[in-house]
Amino acid sequence: MKRALTAREMRRVDAAAADHGMPSPVLMENAGAALARAALGLMGPQGRFLVLCGTGNNGGDGLVAARHLHGAGHTVLVELLGEPSSLTGDPARNLRALEASGLACAPISDELPVGPGDVVIDAVFGSGLNRAPEGRFSDAIGRISVWRAAGAKVLAADLPSGLATDSGVPFAPCVSADTTCVFGFLKLGQVLEPGASRSGAIELVDIGIPKAAHGVLSGPGTFLLEERDVQERLAPRRVDGHKGTFGHVLVIAGSWGKTGAAALSAMGALRTGAGLVTVASRPEALQPILHHAPEIMGVELVNDGPLGLGDFNSILEAADGKDALVIGPGIARGPETGRLLGALLEELDVPCVLDADALNALEGQVGLLDKAKGELLLTPHPGEMSRLTGRPTAELNADRVGVARQFAQAHSVVLLLKGARTVIARHDGAVFVNPTGNAGMATGGSGDVLAGMTGALLAQGLSTEDAAVVGAWVHGAAGDLAAKRRGLLGLVASDLLEHLGDVWTRWHR
Repeated sequence: MKRALTAREMRRVDAAAADHGMPSPVLMENAGAALARAALGLMGPQGRFLVLCGTGNNGGDGLVAARHLHGAGHTVLVELLGEPSSLTGDPARNLRALEASGLACAPISDELPVGPGDVVIDAVFGSGLNRAPEGRFSDAIGRISVWRAAGAKVLAADLPSGLATDSGVPFAPCVSADTTCVFGFLKLGQVLEPGASRSGAIELVDIGIPKAAHGVLSGPGTFLLEERDVQERLAPRRVDGHKGTFGHVLVIAGSWGKTGAAALSAMGALRTGAGLVTVASRPEALQPILHHAPEIMGVELVNDGPLGLGDFNSILEAADGKDALVIGPGIARGPETGRLLGALLEELDVPCVLDADALNALEGQVGLLDKAKGELLLTPHPGEMSRLTGRPTAELNADRVGVARQFAQAHSVVLLLKGARTVIARHDGAVFVNPTGNAGMATGGSGDVLAGMTGALLAQGLSTEDAAVVGAWVHGAAGDLAAKRRGLLGLVASDLLEHLGDVWTRWHR
């Protein structure tokens, strides 16, 4: 995993680097040299370098890069977006060094023909931007966009200018980069969408920050998941195992007209290695559910209408001997459903995944989660998270990491907040961001598959954290494989079931 820092955390690391013998001029020189190397990798035949520099440290990195590229004999145009007298410290020193090398800063006309082969280096703003760019800075970002549209490659220094460091939300205007050369640590806004897409390909470079300086990063952090870390959380399948070894999942799901949700969840569990899967549902829904696959077993919940307190004993009986529960996909929700869930959670000592209408049933009653006897994994999409928290969806999406972390800590649960770059929050405050998945998965049933997958992983003995991490990563990876075959528009949830096997095969080849 790679840790992603907030702007405040990055400032602390930079200060600690100086305290441990790595002065800021050396870090800036290393960053600028790395930026120049990355720019050379993007240049086409006969290409030029256009470097737009702000007046802060990010601009200083750009000035260093321009000096290196000029020294290597390339054509370099540099524009400083401010008065030279406004520069201080390291940026001011690097401006003098650039001028001493024979290269002067000058405005770059928006009428200059720029196109394929050229490289634009965006060194306008770094981390810490907290408002929309204005004036000459806004104009510079606009020119970068025009040049990119004309075919030039755009390389961002550390962070695309105009991107909010901590949320990944772009201000207007904001640079869209082909590549971002990231110095030392990933920034939080680069691992979340839409910041991840704005950043393009990420080149993370070591600029010499001492390991000892990392000690200032105390407390729970935010991490970008990598395949190797995820794979290590899943133990090899026992060669002497049997169906009882790999757990029995009870899926409480489905209703008339929503039988597919239950079937997809059950098949997600089976395709993720559960030894046995039983679906509990109303009689009129159960038969269609069972017809989806012969491997699914069933238990009838014989009352009528939405799930309520009258189903308590039947569900307790069905849960006897099960290793994990999945509750919610496609259930009919009524006025007693929330109270039923609270009573079940207070009684059952098995890990439980709450999804879909199980989460909606807890609207205004989230305190019921605090009485749960077993471990809980919640898998809301933003709309369900809005109902759980009583906060507008737009507000939640602007701070996905903070919202997920706060909720997981407040209720001692693992929270898997679905969406582009799914966020997984642990109850101690640690957060993981999942990079797999695509827009083609924004289709009915995808979340049902994920709920079943996480239930199967819990039944096999994984912790709620590991089940969420492995489930989210593999679910997204299967979606990426499906998209390559079906395209984003043609992808449906059942395609994920087919491609889960491709991921498991790759892992255990």
